[in-house]
Amino acid sequence: MARPEKAAAVAEIVDAFNASAGAVLTDYRGLTVKQLQDLRRSLGDDANYAVVKNTLAKLAAAEAGVTGVDDLLTGPTAIAFLSGDVVEAAKGLRDFAKANPTLVIKGGYVDGATLDAKEIAKLADLESREVLMGKLAGAMLASLSQAVYLLNAPLAQAARLAGALEAKLVTEAPAEESPADEPAEANASDEETTDA
Repeated sequence: MARPEKAAAVAEIVDAFNASAGAVLTDYRGLTVKQLQDLRRSLGDDANYAVVKNTLAKLAAAEAGVTGVDDLLTGPTAIAFLSGDVVEAAKGLRDFAKANPTLVIKGGYVDGATLDAKEIAKLADLESREVLMGKLAGAMLASLSQAVYLLNAPLAQAARLAGALEAKLVTEAPAEESPADEPAEANASDEETTDA
């Protein structure tokens, strides 16, 4: 490869590193062209999967400030430059590797940290951003509902207490004497005075 072509290839890889949220390095040895096309399609818009030369990728990584990937750049290497949801792209690679064991995930680089193959697998086991956001929204809604309940509880309790006190006062109040009872008492007192 001529020097200008190498410089252009390195610049292209540098741009890919800079534009992506992360990168997963794989060994694609044994995959057919059709399988590579299927892999690219399965990753969709979340990743750009490119076969790279190790020497050019090392130069590009150094230029882009990506550290810790030099050891991963051995043998046939292809890099999935992750954009969008990193977890979804990692899941796509993991699932494809399960269906096609010849694809080997070497490791990667996400948010300034170098990850080994096991850490990429853990990343793929996480729930997607949308699911996590949904769970967070549900937890926040539950917390708000609980807060409303807790704030309304003293008011409702006070209202029930006032109602109970009112009912107690009504039942304990002395009953007023009825007019039918008064003449009987009056007659009884009249009889006592006439007998005397």
